[in-house]
Amino acid sequence: MNILSQLIVAFIAVLHLYILWLEMFAWTTHGRKVFKTIPEDQFEKTKLMAANQGLYNGFLATGLIWSLFITNSDWSKNVAVFFLSCVLIAGIYGALTASKRIFYVQSVPAILGLLSFMLKMN
Repeated sequence: MNILSQLIVAFIAVLHLYILWLEMFAWTTHGRKVFKTIPEDQFEKTKLMAANQGLYNGFLATGLIWSLFITNSDWSKNVAVFFLSCVLIAGIYGALTASKRIFYVQSVPAILGLLSFMLKMN
């Protein structure tokens, strides 16, 4: 995996760790500041749902981090491409069903990561 790809993958992993924290542990506090379109009275009611979403974001982050530690370059790339594709699809779905902003936050970085593999920059 080239340096650019590693940096993008690491950035996306950190982003998804932040989303995990936000949705699992800070939904009713910091989440209110981030998700301003959700009515105040809904945060407590949706706490378990948000935690579930956060867990899935943790799985995405874990897969991306795992790809950075795989020593075989082909496997490292394949695992990263798989998880970046998952992030891309999740971002598209989120943009279609929840907020268009999700596309820019999740899908655009994933697209950049996937493009970095196609460019084969070393």
